[in-house]
Amino acid sequence: MGAAFGQHPGMNNREVQNFTQEYAAFLEALINARKRQKLTQQAVADSLGRPQSFVSKYESGERRLDVVEFCRIARVLWEDPVQLLQETGLIQRA
Repeated sequence: MGAAFGQHPGMNNREVQNFTQEYAAFLEALINARKRQKLTQQAVADSLGRPQSFVSKYESGERRLDVVEFCRIARVLWEDPVQLLQETGLIQRA
């Protein structure tokens, strides 16, 4: 039987909850970075050559980002991708 909706195969409920909290912190860091630069979703989308709905969907968690997209977005936001991940607590400083 497959994983339940919203559950990742091979992960128990506790791991899924932590995964979700970690991703929520990741999205919050991206949103905060955009707001620090005083950029609208439309401005970010324009810089990426994507529709505004792309930004809206990843910020709301409706669409997940891959690592390449994350790095491109960080560049548009004038942010260091590593520092953004440190802000979320996903990685520790060396």
